[in-house]
Amino acid sequence: MDFKYFYKKLFLLTFFLFVTSLLFAQNTVVSGTVTDAGNKQSLPFVTVSFTGSTIGVTTDAQGKFTISSVKPYSELKVSFLGYKDANLIITPGKAQVLNIKLFPQAKQLNEVVVKSGKKPKYRNKDNPAVELIRLVIENKEKNRPRSYDYVEYKEYDKMQFSLSNVSSTLSDKKFFRKYKFVLDNRDSTTIPGKSLLPFFLDEKLTQYYYRKSPEKEKTITLGEKNVNFGGSVDSEGLGQYFKHMYYKVDIYDNTIFLMTNNFLSPIAGSAPTFYKFFITDTIVVNNTKLVELSFTPRNTTDFLFVGKMYITLDGNYAVQKAQLNINKNINLNFVRSMRVDLDFETNPDGRYHLSKSNMLADFGFTKKKNGGLFGIRTITYKNYLVNVPHSDTTYRNQEQAVSDEAKHRSDQFWAQNRLDTLSVAESKTYKNIDSLRNMPSFRRTLDIATLVLAGYKGFGPFEMGPANAFYSFNPVEGFKLRLGGRTTPELSKRYYFETYGAYGFKDERFKYFLSATYSINDKSIYKFPQNYIRASVQNDTKIPGQSLQFVEEDNFLLSFKRGNNDKYLYDLDYKVDYVHEYENHLSYNFGVSRLTQSPAGSLYFINNVNGIPNNISSLTTAEFTAGIRYAPNEQFYQGKIYRVTIPNKYPVFTFDYDAGLKNVLGGQYSFQKLHERIDKRFYFSILGFADVTVEAGQTFGQVPYPLLNIFRANQTYAYDLYSYNLMNFLEFVSDRYESINIDQHFGGFFFNKIPLFKKLKWREVASLKAIYGGVSDQNNPSIHPSLYQFPVTSTGQPITYALGKTPYVEGSVGIENIFKFVRVDLVRRFTYLDNPDVAKWGIRARVLFDF
Repeated sequence: MDFKYFYKKLFLLTFFLFVTSLLFAQNTVVSGTVTDAGNKQSLPFVTVSFTGSTIGVTTDAQGKFTISSVKPYSELKVSFLGYKDANLIITPGKAQVLNIKLFPQAKQLNEVVVKSGKKPKYRNKDNPAVELIRLVIENKEKNRPRSYDYVEYKEYDKMQFSLSNVSSTLSDKKFFRKYKFVLDNRDSTTIPGKSLLPFFLDEKLTQYYYRKSPEKEKTITLGEKNVNFGGSVDSEGLGQYFKHMYYKVDIYDNTIFLMTNNFLSPIAGSAPTFYKFFITDTIVVNNTKLVELSFTPRNTTDFLFVGKMYITLDGNYAVQKAQLNINKNINLNFVRSMRVDLDFETNPDGRYHLSKSNMLADFGFTKKKNGGLFGIRTITYKNYLVNVPHSDTTYRNQEQAVSDEAKHRSDQFWAQNRLDTLSVAESKTYKNIDSLRNMPSFRRTLDIATLVLAGYKGFGPFEMGPANAFYSFNPVEGFKLRLGGRTTPELSKRYYFETYGAYGFKDERFKYFLSATYSINDKSIYKFPQNYIRASVQNDTKIPGQSLQFVEEDNFLLSFKRGNNDKYLYDLDYKVDYVHEYENHLSYNFGVSRLTQSPAGSLYFINNVNGIPNNISSLTTAEFTAGIRYAPNEQFYQGKIYRVTIPNKYPVFTFDYDAGLKNVLGGQYSFQKLHERIDKRFYFSILGFADVTVEAGQTFGQVPYPLLNIFRANQTYAYDLYSYNLMNFLEFVSDRYESINIDQHFGGFFFNKIPLFKKLKWREVASLKAIYGGVSDQNNPSIHPSLYQFPVTSTGQPITYALGKTPYVEGSVGIENIFKFVRVDLVRRFTYLDNPDVAKWGIRARVLFDF
């Protein structure tokens, strides 16, 4: 017998039987649906496992599951937070269907402390909480109001600011006794542990309509009311700024704008990358099963929220309630804490709409002290209707301004139409501030504040200022004194006059300015919307190419400059201009002027006639100017001298036209200039934001260099956002150019990862500025000697250049939020480094208040 052959056959037979048994063995397969035993709704994310094994699955969005194993398990375990566990007997080795009902826990679980040697690592994979939030993200669009064909509702917006925890004995002190009626108006019930003394209140009631196709929305202001501090305080602008800090919160947006910063929403598309999510409870509200989903930042220094939201399990995966708290570790100034509460109500079709949002913030210079400011913005929505169409006229003609009728509603109107109630302290705010405004002592306090902050001192119908221009100095004029002022609306709401006189002790010349303005719309010319005509004459000095941002050239701080800066002009400018602004923030202007420029200091005007140098004492032009500006959704605070724009995501478009009129009013040249500019802020969520400016300009016609585009240079030590901080005055001219300016603010994204910088709360900034252009042959004095020659130094070195094929480029990196107010940049110039007297590097500083 061949034993070798026999064992071989036996092995093959055994292997064949083993493989056959595997192929034909019956797996244990269980499938089915898990539902709530009470309301019969399916339950997603329920854990289903074989008892005594590590094999388990979770139910899908419809509550369905399938679990299988080759091993003969005989029991199935089903568990879900907030429900009793279910243990079911199954038949091993067979495919079977089980529809399982889970019963809610009858009572709350006792507190359990669990200790473990090692905390398990958080992962998105196989995480029911992450799977749930992805379903919420997937269903976002259908849960937004704009998923309906038609939507309408009433909205009541209440903004309140209070002093918090003011000493209760303050009103008993002698100096403050006269203000007792204000100081004793306290609210100690709205916020537990806080005693609030309201001083600002703004209310607005609107009716909103939306139509999807063709898409149109319209808001009608039914009533608006706010406190009036009088004097130089722009109460309306103050309200806009406060509301900008407390922006309307839409949790379905990818980003939520609060305190001038963008926070990433916990249901943004990228939220699972930046947040940790946990299912922490299940509750039943009005027979609707909700999952409590808690969330926290992966990195506690990023602009993210901590909080929880309640998600429906009806297949819509909508947010039914949410609480968003600002993470205490983020780099945010003056804010101790902030919370946003969102409540939703059910629509007739079972979906949800926002019914109330409540935003609360506690402000202070330090984190520890109790005193400070406390702000509350509450928005209430009522009369919510969906898919109720109206005639086409309902959605047309969006109002551009709030009517006077809406601004002067009676107390009875507000009592009948408020969608929320005022607290006792809030109800007294209007009357208290009106009484305060009429007190002489309070008006004196406002006068002092106006002098310190705006530089003006009021004397009834006239005010003197600005104070920061009283004294300055420069190489041409030497020590310069200036005194001026202007009339106020107390003299007239139609007519305004402004003037100043100045004297330079080195050049021993008087300078002056005088303007007369007529307000066509019978409103202050310093209030929006402006509509006025102005005539003015000015005789003063100017630095060619210096661009001033909301400051006077005689500002004392601008007297300090680097390098050689003795190239000045004496300007005599007669001007008449008209300005008209519309409520939609479209504006236009046009005017005529006659300008005579005379060189001063080391500057000169010289050309060559038949090869002979010819000194020119002055240059006169007559010009017609026109401009259009469009700034959709623009908001600002109106200051004494200028407007403080409240930044937003909308672009600002500017177009200017300038025509030189030869032989008109003594004009010596005929030319045309075009200038276009676009400003836009781009938000990048946790990476901060970037302010971008794009410009282009061109000059048509043959003109001397003072009439070309003189690039904005800055020789002061202040960082200028819109000038070239390492370019010298009058260094470059052009008759055509294109430029881009990018100023990126990272908001501490990188420094927050470094312990020391994180504690200092410094923030990173970076900028890039580039300009490309040149001078055409017709305006090149080396080709046309009759044109003014570009200035040179006494040794023959050029001072002024035309750009070549290489653009002028400079960039900077810096730190802002130093001491909460200061920005310092290290600036680097990259091109045209061979020009004389240029700096390759520079350090510049800027003071700015921001959250």
